Amino acid sequence: MRKLSLLCPRGVDTAFHPLPAETINDLSVEQICSLITEDKKEQNLFKSFMISMTDNAQVCRYRSDIFQDIMDNPSLRSSLLELLEKVNFLESYKGFHEETDTASVWDLVHRLSEIRDYIVCVDDISACLSHADLHSEGLIGLRDYVQGLYDKEGFSALREDTAKLSRDINQIKSVTLGVNINERFEPNGVGIVSVNEKPFTKTGVLSHFCDFLVRGDAISKGTGPENPRSFRTYMEGPDDILPRFNQDATSDSPLQILDRITSHMLSSTVKKLKNVLSRHVDVSIYELSSLIPEFLYYVRWADWIEARIKEGYSFCKSEILDTSLRSMEAKGVYNLKLVKHAPEAIVANDLDFCSKRRIYVLTGANRGGKTTITQGVALAFWLAQNGIYVPAERFAFSPVDNIFTHFPADENKTVDFGRLGEESRRFRDLYLSATDKSLILLNESFSTTSFEEGFYIAHDALKALKVLGARTIFNSHMHKLAENLDEFNASLPSDSEAASLIVAMEGGNRSYKVLLSPPEGQSYARDIAEKYGVTFEQLCQRR
Repeated sequence: MRKLSLLCPRGVDTAFHPLPAETINDLSVEQICSLITEDKKEQNLFKSFMISMTDNAQVCRYRSDIFQDIMDNPSLRSSLLELLEKVNFLESYKGFHEETDTASVWDLVHRLSEIRDYIVCVDDISACLSHADLHSEGLIGLRDYVQGLYDKEGFSALREDTAKLSRDINQIKSVTLGVNINERFEPNGVGIVSVNEKPFTKTGVLSHFCDFLVRGDAISKGTGPENPRSFRTYMEGPDDILPRFNQDATSDSPLQILDRITSHMLSSTVKKLKNVLSRHVDVSIYELSSLIPEFLYYVRWADWIEARIKEGYSFCKSEILDTSLRSMEAKGVYNLKLVKHAPEAIVANDLDFCSKRRIYVLTGANRGGKTTITQGVALAFWLAQNGIYVPAERFAFSPVDNIFTHFPADENKTVDFGRLGEESRRFRDLYLSATDKSLILLNESFSTTSFEEGFYIAHDALKALKVLGARTIFNSHMHKLAENLDEFNASLPSDSEAASLIVAMEGGNRSYKVLLSPPEGQSYARDIAEKYGVTFEQLCQRR
C-alpha cells in the first residue's frame, strides 16, 4: 500500500513525469509559487509537488476534491495554520525518520520532544477534521485513519509514556561533580556526586572555593554530601550510577569529560525512550507527519485564491473528463499571471479541444495577446491537474501526461547551433518525448530565419503534430500556415484535425479575444516594425 498522502490516493499505481525545465521556465512556475507564499522553503516545497505530472484522472479528481474541502472550510484552514505555527514541522518531519543508532544521548532526548510534537499533531488534526464538513475521499479517509489511532490502546499508552519520560527528564536541573586533585592542585579525576532537582545558583565560583580554603571546618572529611538525592531514586539506571572517570588532565577538555559523564548519566533515559518507541512501533505518527507539508500546500493556495475571488477574479473547480477523450472545454479562461491587473481589465476567452479542433494555429497582430493566451491554457491545465482552482468560469478537461513548450530560446543557448538549429533540435527532442496525451505549446517557433525557410520547417512540424494527435497551440505570425487547413486535414487523415484561431481586431484595436476564423491575410509586418521603431515615420522622427 502506498503511504498516506493528500496528493495521491492509496492503492493507485500511476506514473509521474517531471515537468521539463523549459516548461517550468516558460510558465514562470517559480514566480507563481512566490505569489502564493513569501517563504522560500514553502515555495520550493510547492514547486516540488507541482512539477510532477500524471494523466491519471483518479489522482486529479482526488486532489481537486480535497482542495474544494479546504476552500469550503475556512475554519479548518485556520486551525491547520495554528498547528503549523505551533510546531515547525517543515524543519523536523524529515529528520524524524532518520536512524538514531549513531545519535548522541542529547539527540535522543531531543527526539522525545519531537515525539510529543507529533502527538500534538495527531490531536490537532483530529480536532480539525472532526468539526469540518468533508466530502472528499482524501480527507474523509484521513479522518477515519486518525480516529483509528485513537481507538488503539497503543496511542493512549504512547501519550502517557512520553508524558512520564518528560516529567523525569524535566526534574534534572543541575549536576554536582566531584574533582580529584593531586598535591599540585591539578585535577586527575572527575565524577558525579549528585543529580539535583534544583539549579546551581552560586555565582562567585572562585570566591566560594576560597571560602573553603580559609575555613578549616568547611573542608569535608568525606567525598561530599552524605545523602545526595541520587539519580536512581527517580529513574531506573545501571548499578554504577556514579562512575568515576580518571583522566589525564591534558588529554580531554572539561567539556569533553562532562559530555561523557552526562551521556552515561542519561543512558537509562535513552533505554526507556527506545523501549517506548519499540512498544508503539505500530502507531503511524511518522506517516501523519509527512501530511503536514501537503496540508500547507492546499491551505496556502486556498487562502490566496479566496483573496483573489473577493477582489473580483473568477476561479472555478475543474471538471475531470476521461483521459482517452483528449479534450478540453474552457469558458472565460484567462492567464493566471494577469491577476496583477484589475479584474475588469482582464479579457477572458472560450476555447475547446476536440477531435475537430485538437490543433490550433493561432495568428494575429503582434502584441495582441497570442503568447498570453497560449501560456494561460497551459497554466490552466497545470493548476487543474494539481487540484487547484482554475482562473476561469468553467474548465472541463482530460488530464495530460505532460506539458511541453517551445518558446524563443535564450541567445546564450544558441551559440553552438544558431537560433534556427537550436529551435529545430529542441522541437525534435520535444516531439520524441511527447505522446498523444500531452499538451504542446509552440510560441513563434521557427521565426528566426527567412519566411520561406521558417514556413517549410513549421509546416512539416505541423504535419507531424497532426499525426501525433496531442493537443497543441501553434502560435505563429506566419498566417500562411493557417490557410487551407481543410485541405491540409484531408491530405493527412488522423483522429485529430487542425483549426485556425485568430486574435480579433475591433476597429483597428486589439481586442485580446480569440475567434475560430481563417487568418486575416496579413503578416502584421507593420505591427512588428512599430514595435521595434523601424517604420519610415519612426526612423525619420529619430533623426
